[in-house]
Amino acid sequence: MKAPHFVTLQFITTAVFFQALPLAVHAQENATPNGIADRRTNAYAFTHATIYQGDGEFLNEGTLLIRDGKVVEVSSSDTIPPGYFEIDLQGDYIYPGFIDAYTEYGVPELEREQPSTRQENLFSSGYASNVNDAIKADFRASTVFRSDEEVRGKFRNLGFSTVLSLRADGVARGTSTLVTLGSENANESVIVPDAATHYGLNKGTSTQLVPNSLMGAFALLRQTYLDAQWFSAQQPRPFTDHSLEALANFSALPRIIEVSNWQQGLTADKVGDEFSFQYVLKTSGDSYKRAGLIKETGAALIVPMEFPTAPAVDDILLADEVSLADLKHWELAPFNARILAENGITFAISSSGATSDFWKNLRTAVSNGLPKGIAIDALTRIPAQILDAENLVGSLDAGTLANFIITSGDILEAGSIVTENWIRGNRYEINSDSDGRTGVYQFTLNDQSLELELSFDGATPKASISQDTETESAKIELDDDIISLNFTSPQSQTRFRLTGWSTENGWQGNGVDAEGEVVDWRLDRRLVTDAENEDNSEPTTIPSLPGKILYPFSAYGRESVPTASDLVIKGATVWTNEDTDILVTDVLVRDGKIAEIGNNLVADGVTVVDGRGKHLTPGIIDEHSHIALFSINESATNSSMVRMKDVVNSENINIYRNLAGGVVAAQLLHGSANPIGGQSAIVKMRWGNSPRDLLIEGADEYIKFALGENVKRSSNPASVRYPQTRMGVEQVFVNAFSQAQEYGKEWDTYNNLSRSQQRNTLPPRRDLVHEAMLEILNHERFVTSHSYVQSEINMLMEVANSFDFNINTFTHILEGYKVADKMAEHGAGGSTFSDWWGYKWEVRYAIPYNAALMQQAGVVVAINSDDAEMSRRLNQEAAKAVKYGNVNEIDALKMVTLNPAKLLHLDDRMGSIKVGKDADLVLWTDHPLSVYAAADTTWVDGVAYYSRAEDLQLRQEIAAERARIIAVITAEKE
Repeated sequence: MKAPHFVTLQFITTAVFFQALPLAVHAQENATPNGIADRRTNAYAFTHATIYQGDGEFLNEGTLLIRDGKVVEVSSSDTIPPGYFEIDLQGDYIYPGFIDAYTEYGVPELEREQPSTRQENLFSSGYASNVNDAIKADFRASTVFRSDEEVRGKFRNLGFSTVLSLRADGVARGTSTLVTLGSENANESVIVPDAATHYGLNKGTSTQLVPNSLMGAFALLRQTYLDAQWFSAQQPRPFTDHSLEALANFSALPRIIEVSNWQQGLTADKVGDEFSFQYVLKTSGDSYKRAGLIKETGAALIVPMEFPTAPAVDDILLADEVSLADLKHWELAPFNARILAENGITFAISSSGATSDFWKNLRTAVSNGLPKGIAIDALTRIPAQILDAENLVGSLDAGTLANFIITSGDILEAGSIVTENWIRGNRYEINSDSDGRTGVYQFTLNDQSLELELSFDGATPKASISQDTETESAKIELDDDIISLNFTSPQSQTRFRLTGWSTENGWQGNGVDAEGEVVDWRLDRRLVTDAENEDNSEPTTIPSLPGKILYPFSAYGRESVPTASDLVIKGATVWTNEDTDILVTDVLVRDGKIAEIGNNLVADGVTVVDGRGKHLTPGIIDEHSHIALFSINESATNSSMVRMKDVVNSENINIYRNLAGGVVAAQLLHGSANPIGGQSAIVKMRWGNSPRDLLIEGADEYIKFALGENVKRSSNPASVRYPQTRMGVEQVFVNAFSQAQEYGKEWDTYNNLSRSQQRNTLPPRRDLVHEAMLEILNHERFVTSHSYVQSEINMLMEVANSFDFNINTFTHILEGYKVADKMAEHGAGGSTFSDWWGYKWEVRYAIPYNAALMQQAGVVVAINSDDAEMSRRLNQEAAKAVKYGNVNEIDALKMVTLNPAKLLHLDDRMGSIKVGKDADLVLWTDHPLSVYAAADTTWVDGVAYYSRAEDLQLRQEIAAERARIIAVITAEKE
């Protein structure tokens, strides 16, 4: 950084020159000027500058040539070609103009009048566009873009010369436009009318009911892409759909999808993989939590420079309500960009959500270890690459637009400011009132030595005074020559009021302290040597992360995911669920499988677990659960297209709580809001793993059906959605299967054509709803149905019989005892509650003997939770079958182990202790059906994801970590 000059002859000459300098003319050729058009060529040579080259490299004493709004050359030559006006920057810095790749600048929000009633149908009216109003792919931001001087002025002040403008509304949001931030008209500001296509995971202003869930948004995306492929192949078009047409026309543009967390990012990338394209992920700033998984996607990111505010921890009682995850995210979010860089992830930086704190936050990220070169590239070269606009912006290469900023020093260092922003060769003064005065000053106050840092927020000066490690803000007033300061000394806490006048290198003057004593003072700008000016290297030490990243990122997370170890459990009472029933013996586990069962087992290289006095059982399996899901219900009458696998939340604390209750696996089901729900996810409780790693490999596919009051909406008399009666529910099933049959016939006809015939025949339109229903008819997907009343249970079995498939499982099934013989004949299993009854009208005939009576009739019976709290004590729920139905203890335990494994078609792998099966085991402290039994250790695939001993240790670590972070927050506030 060069020595400052406040009012020098050079500054006056330059200022006078620019006051007279006309702006470069880029007006439309057919526009009629109001006066005489200025057609002079503007050619400038910026000399003796420190010019950013990319990849963190600078050219010292460089020259930048621009002409007619474009870059001509960057060189180290002092020779200025004829015709250029020289501007000597005396060592000031030049950077390419910054690009914000995610803004809504100049694009008005879509205003919709909300209807008086909910629009529960799928169809919009009055528009030749998509049947779902959340699909707005035909929207083009460039057609509504309007310049806004106030807004673009704020962006210019931050150093941005170009922004991507979009309307963040809907699931398919249309195209964005790339615009420059000069004073041109809107049609001249737009440099790329259609720069990217945009997507989101909420329906925005759409008043239709669908989608009303996260998995519904993903399903709508998939179906829309399929429709666009089918539609674009039709000649002539079968109908007019501007959105599908747009998706086909703009398919070559970059695709940017906005996600709210890293899990959504992984699922969005999976959707892209299904259609062979790569999304750019507009993230929320939490990607550091699973940077390795994000890296595997290959996606580029757009990262907001927004950090969370400190949680409210002043009140001791309220502080207990703040989760450890929120506390840790507050502390680690400022390290997000650094962690992404360390993992080699390509990302652009956006001011989205943090305009007022942008530079503060970015400099914080750099001080936290984000390399400066990556930070600048993330504002210039990378967003240009993401948007395929490198030939226009993002660098100072010859031929690019003359978009660049001039700064007083290294822009990522505190005290440096943007002084000028040049956009398409036009100059815009920034922080003009600072006159180069921003910086750090040696502050001499009588015999005290302090330091004052001066900065400007627009025209408003700001000052802070430091002494050793303590800092106080100062009230400052400043004009051309006179300065006044009012502050408290950081160490002595003495109040001073000072006034002074400008000097060649700062200010000096006098004032009084709190006692009225006169003091002398002076401020001298701290000069930077040439050696320091040329040192653009990174800091030699990178700060350590203040806390550990946990897997999962929550309470009871670990610094690393536990791994399997070979072990032998010695001398336990083993409930095998096989012919041998209960044994006191040893169990050997190798490679996550049960390797041997027998007495006095000896094995090398294994961990020995003392099981004496304890009981070893297969892990509990919950056939019907809704834990660990980001959303549960999609409310279309038939939502068979949605996938619960899309919304598995691997961070949900109920996974750990289930492990503490001996639960090793569960079927995560869609809710019961509609007759035909979504496709389920069958998971193991692999606490700390990613959502996809929770899924059981090779498990059969299931879908949720529902009957009764929930479906016909007895509790919502205002509902207008079909069906409204139990008769209507039956018709929904019949219609859905009938349509699926016809759909299958269309594809059979097409698939039976010869290859030459297929080349001349368009395939049928793929429909994800029909495909899921057809999978049921083809015995590739199995039904588990919410049910209560015997008449409806009979009805659904009859519907299934008429379409030649079986209902796999009736869940709840509280009147199952009335139709158990028919269920057994049909081949349906029952997954029921142990003793829930009377909680709504439908269950008035429920009895606690239901499980025992169904079992006596030959039905495979499981006891499920349907409840995050109950799932932690399913062993006790199974014990109730002994109490009420006199079921023997072994059969009762099977109701939460082997029987649900049978219902999920996993009994060849889980549910009993048998050589070759998965080592999903629970070591109990007492009889497993006893209310006094606690899970000592729970293994999944031979991995101890829960143990009581470690749990006690984790509790202490959680308490200590919470206390540490709360102390940091409290200290910062003070």
